[in-house]
Amino acid sequence: MTETNEPTPKRVLVVEDEPSIRELLRLHLSLAGYRVDESGDGSHALSVARDAKFDLIVLDVMLPGLDGITLCRAIRAGGPNSGAGILMVTARNSESDKVLGLESGADDYLAKPFGVREMLARAAAILRRNARLQEQTGDGATRSVTSRDVTLDADRRQAVVRGESVALTRQEFDLLYLLAARPGIVFSRTALLSKVWNGDSEVTERTVDTVVSRLRRKIERGSAQPPLIQTSWGVGYKFADVE
Repeated sequence: MTETNEPTPKRVLVVEDEPSIRELLRLHLSLAGYRVDESGDGSHALSVARDAKFDLIVLDVMLPGLDGITLCRAIRAGGPNSGAGILMVTARNSESDKVLGLESGADDYLAKPFGVREMLARAAAILRRNARLQEQTGDGATRSVTSRDVTLDADRRQAVVRGESVALTRQEFDLLYLLAARPGIVFSRTALLSKVWNGDSEVTERTVDTVVSRLRRKIERGSAQPPLIQTSWGVGYKFADVE
């Protein structure tokens, strides 16, 4: 019997209630070499996501049973896919809708109607970022970080600040993990873009500032206390050094 070294296909869950769009996604993802499962209902998709592990979830916002925002938050809250890549697809294209999708835990946002090439490119970019993060925290590396008042579990993607669990989006967690694992080390915005967003050309330095601002609102005590995430003016950010 001949053994092959071919890589196992990445597994994708497509959650879309419109049959024609679901079929389009399934077809082109399959042609690109992914193993695809499908669901047309939010409640059913949550059940599937709790029973099987996926590398990527392509998720519509407007769904019967359970809407995409709620489903995304439920997936991120725990289970085998808390760290899976999530590409949110929706007909809504306003800035506030995009922010809501990303803050619910999605990695990227694709507005309908979309081009197949763009969809595949965004899916591949999410998977590359995940692979890079896993390399940074893989075998032999520290999978949990405790620094100052913050404890981060990379496997479960859980954050505890001053003894209380804090819900973080994927970008917030990845950025905080990177900084907290290297207290006192200054990262430029360009470096953070490269490491957290894998150099995604559609993400700007302003995005880094926005994520840092959201993180500060979630983890800092207030202006009376020294900040955990500190600004190095004209350079970037660092996590407070060990006392």
